[in-house]
Amino acid sequence: MPDKTMVSSEPAPTHASIPWLKRLSTKMLILTIISVLVAEVLIFIPSVANFRLRWLEERLNTAAATAVVLVGTDTMTLPRNVQNDVLMALGAKAVAVRSGGDSRLLVVSEIPPEVDEHIEPSTVGPLRAIADALDTLVYGGDRTLRVFGKVGDSDKEFELIIADKGLRKAMLVYARNVAILSLIISFITAALVFGAINHMMLGPIRKIRTAMVTFAEAPDDPSRVVRPSDRADEFGVALRELASLQTRLQRTLAEQAHLANLGLAVSKINHDLRNILASAQLISDRLRMVKDPSVQAFAPKLVRTLDRAVGYTESVLAYGRAQEAAPSRRRIRLRQLVDDVEGLLGIDPASVIEFENAVDHAFEMDADAEQMFRVLSNLCRNAVQAMSADTDSSVVRRLTISAERQGSVSRIIVMDTGPGLPPKARENLFAAFRGSARSGGTGLGLAIAQELVRAHGGTLDLVESVGGRTVFAISVPDQPVQIEAARHALRRPA
Repeated sequence: MPDKTMVSSEPAPTHASIPWLKRLSTKMLILTIISVLVAEVLIFIPSVANFRLRWLEERLNTAAATAVVLVGTDTMTLPRNVQNDVLMALGAKAVAVRSGGDSRLLVVSEIPPEVDEHIEPSTVGPLRAIADALDTLVYGGDRTLRVFGKVGDSDKEFELIIADKGLRKAMLVYARNVAILSLIISFITAALVFGAINHMMLGPIRKIRTAMVTFAEAPDDPSRVVRPSDRADEFGVALRELASLQTRLQRTLAEQAHLANLGLAVSKINHDLRNILASAQLISDRLRMVKDPSVQAFAPKLVRTLDRAVGYTESVLAYGRAQEAAPSRRRIRLRQLVDDVEGLLGIDPASVIEFENAVDHAFEMDADAEQMFRVLSNLCRNAVQAMSADTDSSVVRRLTISAERQGSVSRIIVMDTGPGLPPKARENLFAAFRGSARSGGTGLGLAIAQELVRAHGGTLDLVESVGGRTVFAISVPDQPVQIEAARHALRRPA
């Protein structure tokens, strides 16, 4: 089972535990309402300004229509009550007409001592109309306005003296009605926009969040993997990627659990195996005392092999549970190391597998001898096993190890004439338990080899793998020179 300590013991926050004001849906709703209100305000102010101009134009048009009737009448003979009725209908104090440079006062109730503002509606621009409307709403109510201008196709100019009290009252009523209507429209629009956003964005986000929280509670449970969506947008892609990520994570956790169990099993086996190998060492020491030349020939190799086996048991090689020790690097002769690898492989002469050590006798490299021995033995054992499966006697079966220097990098080539790696093995080449090319294999050999090469700061690459040829390349750079240590070693006493 996966290690439960990998998952936080603190409960993840659910939708119910998140305060209402901190929820993304609440923030989005408030933001939507504010945005719509701002848009309504931007529309509201120009509409009020336009209402003011239209109100003044209507009064001026009415005054012009009245003036046309009064021009042909002797206004001096009009009774005072008739003049008052005319002015009351217009809401004005005086009406005048200008034609040909002459100005004629048609009706008047009183002449104000001064006029606060002169307005020609047809020439007022948008910005000035907005400024004047705000000024009237805030500071108006006791001002006198002179409204003038031409009406229609008439060549006469009409003037109207009017108080702005009625104008301000009408503007306030209009502003109130528009504000109420704007609020209603704002909430309806905000609800519609929020519903669309909730369906298109917030819903999928909640689904992703719930899937992550649910999976975190029990990452080893396959039923906790989110179900991919058929949506073609970004959220659909995100859900599919999350499902793929959770599936890969479950596989990784299962592999780690497998490795942990393997490490425990190896630790148990190691205790007894170490005792058996100790007994074998005692027997091999006695064999070295036998004078038989054939025994003397293979005894040293047997002793070195047992020493390595004892060393491996001492380090308890449990891949995935314990890290490999840092390499103890020295200058080593690679050809002799390759000869030791050949002796360990125990190639059966009847298999007709050729082992070619093409490393130059003088070739040296900077590496940990034991770790490099393990790297080469893993690669060579895989190659021998692959070639042994081929029973055709006419097929050349050869394993060749060569080496070259490229500046400060030592490059080792391991090449065999086997059948090559299948596509599945190439896809998971260095993955434990997934990179095996044969039935029953664990895939640990290449995984261990890659880890050891990386510990040297190098790389292990599959250069080529086709039918009849598989090539691996090991590149190991020399250790960088420590300047201070070199100075200290070369410093001579005074």
